[in-house]
Parts: sequence; structure tokens; C-alpha cells
Amino acid sequence: MNFVDVTNDIAFRKIFGSEDKQIILVSFLNAVLGLEGDARVVQVTILNPYQAPILPNMKATIIDVRAKDALGSTFIVEMQVAEQAGIEKRILYYTSKEYSQQIDSGDKYPKLKPVVFIGIFETALTSNPGYRCHHAIADTQTGERILKDIDFFFIELSKFNLREHELQTIIEKWVYFIKNASNLDMVPNNTNDEGLAEAYRYASKQTWTKDELNNYDYAAMREQDERGRIEYAEAKAMEIGEQRGLEIGEQRGLEIGENKGERKERRRLAQKFQAGGLTPEQIATTLDITLDDVLDLLRPES
Repeated sequence: MNFVDVTNDIAFRKIFGSEDKQIILVSFLNAVLGLEGDARVVQVTILNPYQAPILPNMKATIIDVRAKDALGSTFIVEMQVAEQAGIEKRILYYTSKEYSQQIDSGDKYPKLKPVVFIGIFETALTSNPGYRCHHAIADTQTGERILKDIDFFFIELSKFNLREHELQTIIEKWVYFIKNASNLDMVPNNTNDEGLAEAYRYASKQTWTKDELNNYDYAAMREQDERGRIEYAEAKAMEIGEQRGLEIGEQRGLEIGENKGERKERRRLAQKFQAGGLTPEQIATTLDITLDDVLDLLRPES
């Protein structure tokens, strides 16, 4: 059995954004948010259901997976593969925009419902040593939360290193699936969650049509091309920086050399004028430098 790379643009949206398989997203949300009992998400409406690109070289018609539960809370689930400048500000802008657009001018503020952002990152985003972290608005001294409507959950795949036999919790099993599915040839034996089991079935290449697999391959090529462009840009920037550093170093060396040569010549002249009977004040006037400079030049070298 072969599984797709879940971090792939097409695969991620197909698995988590399909209306007829919302059990997958429901299970994932409950796992990430740690919801149990009556607090669990039971059903969601996917706001931007997955649609395969019409043409192979087109991107999917959705940027992320967005859903709303029965209580009106909105969930944004996003897969971030490549590092992106200003990602923290974009997350804040995107989430706050989702929150504010729930009501129109003149509507009552109590109509606003919570918005939860879940970001999955291949590289490290935070300094938290754990692979999952929760950011929220809270009092920096007491930890009190009176602004409760916006939450951010980050999953950093580079920090997750558990092996199959070490998996215990449902969140560990979900993150293992996202990070490692493409390297597996069978569903792990400890997959005892219905939503996660369905995700593995949906990730099996045997269940994909030829067109879906073509779109998947094109997305993989686009992502690899993007990585290549980023790596090239970084290498070029480093090369330019190193060259600039050499140029600055050479220029600084010349300046230092010139300064040393100029000081040596001034010392020679100051000593010559002193031997000719000029006072330090007269030497300062002659060389157009301060008296302190003259005294420094006439001081014996150590």
C-alpha cells in the first residue's frame, strides 16, 4: 500500500477538506484542541470544500481548510511547507480578518464567534521545545484570559520524532500520520480512531483517480521548484554578502593603512619641528592639529 505525502498541496486539501469525509477533520480538530466529552466537535460544515484543479498546472481552488461547527466557531487549518517572511503577521491578519468579517456594520458584537487557527509547519516556528503549542491572549502576570475568542495552535513537524511503537495519544498518531504517511506501506496497528483510519484510507494512492494523481505530482513539482528558488536565492544572497564583506574588508584595510601612514608622517614632522625649537603649541598650529594630538605624537612609543 502506498500513501501520498500529506504535506503536499493537493493531498492536504483532499484529505482534510472533503465534505463527504468530514469525520477526518472532526477527529483532527478534537485531537489538536484536546477536546473531550461534551466539549468535542461533533460536526462541521466545510466552508471551502476541496475541488481538484481543472488543469494540471493550476493550483487548487482553496488556500487552506476552513470549517464551522454547530456552535458557530470557525476553524482555519493551514499547511505551511516553505518558510515565509512575515508569517507571524500574516497569521494575525488572516485570523483577525476572519473574526471581524462575521458581522456587518451595525451588528451586535455578541454575534461574534470564536476563531481557531491551526498551523502545521515543516520547520520550527517557535522556541517551544514541544511539537504542539497553544498561543492565546492572556494577562502576562496572572495568565487570566478575558479575551477568549481567538486561539492559535501550532504543530511543528521538525520537532516530532516519535516512532510508531511509541505513539499513545490521538494527537501523536495524527502528527505521525501527517509527517510519515508517505514513508509507510501499511496502516499502523495502533490506529484505533475512526477519523484517523479514514484519513489513511483517503491517503492511499489506490483510492485516487489518475487525474488526482497527476495533480498531486504537479503540486509536488511546484513545491520542489519553490524550494529550489528559495535555496538559490539564499545561496546567492550569501555569495553577495561574502563578496560585499571582502570588499568592505579590503576598503577598511586600505583606510587603516592610510591612517597608519599618515600618523607616522605626522610623528616624523612633529619630532623634526620639536628638534628645530618649536613649542608644542607652534607645532599644533603648523600641522593644523590639536595640542593633545601633538603631545600624543611626541610621546615615546612603547
